[in-house]
Parts: sequence; structure tokens; C-alpha cells
Amino acid sequence: MGDPKKSRRRWESPGHPWIKSRLEREMELVGTYGLRNKRELWIAETMLRRVKHLARSLLALPEDEREKRLNQLVARLYSMGILSTANATITDILSLSTEAVLERRLQTIVWKKGLAKTIYQARQLIVHGHIAVRGRRVTSPGYLVSREDEKYIDFYPISSYAKARTAETTQVS
Repeated sequence: MGDPKKSRRRWESPGHPWIKSRLEREMELVGTYGLRNKRELWIAETMLRRVKHLARSLLALPEDEREKRLNQLVARLYSMGILSTANATITDILSLSTEAVLERRLQTIVWKKGLAKTIYQARQLIVHGHIAVRGRRVTSPGYLVSREDEKYIDFYPISSYAKARTAETTQVS
């Protein structure tokens, strides 16, 4: 038990900080997905690293137990939207990339749904409270959107953007 006011780190920083190819790849991902800093990238990498570790640990289990736990892991990753198919294998899980996790961030999905013009505007809309998931305001751009919740992402009902869109639709009709 710890103090609830003191959150634990959710990421592990790279072991060797000055590898040029890794630094270039990180800067490219930070720019592509509009991340605030590398910590947000490291959170996604750490989450993926833990999932891959779990998948590798399944290989040491007996066949029936492995199949049962693999189905649970695949179902969880599929519902999160990280896996594209519900019939994935351990190889599919081990071949996942960081981009698969970053694609599930609320910021990325808001941008891809066309609610924002740029990925940076998507971040600002979320932080300023204009975006809701299932009618609940979400202000964290790093919120991982499940496959089920993806269709419920929209402007918060009392947001000025929602009101502007409503006014536009009434003028057109």
C-alpha cells in the first residue's frame, strides 16, 4: 500500500540513453503522434513490453493452461483494440509495435475521426474538456480507448464545439 496521492511511475526509461537510432525513432514517434514528451512514449513502450513479457511467459506453461491464458490475453488485447484479430497467436502478440498502442490513444482517435484538424489540436481539445467518451468528459490525451468505446467519442454536449456543430447542421437543413 502506498499513499494514493503519490502515484507510481508507469514507465521505464531506456537503459542506454544515447543510442542515435533510438533517439531518432523516438523523436519521429513523438512528432507523428503529437506526444508532449518522451515519457508518454515510454509509457506505451513499457505497457507493450509487459504484454510481450506475459506472452513469452505463456510458452513455459503446459499446453492446456497456455491455451486458456492465451485466449484471455488475446481477448483483452482485442477489446483494447491493440490486436486487429480475435484469433491471434503468441507470435502476433510478440510482433506488436509501439505504434499499435499509440494508435489507441484518445488523442490519435479524435484526430482520425476528424473532430480536430491536427493532432495537436486534438490534444488541446481533450485537455480543455471538449471531448467525451460515452458522455463522460475525458481530459487525458493518453487515455486508451477500447474498441467498444471508439464509436462513442464525440464532443462534450455543453462544449462550444458541439454547439457550433449543431448550429451548422441546422443552417444546412
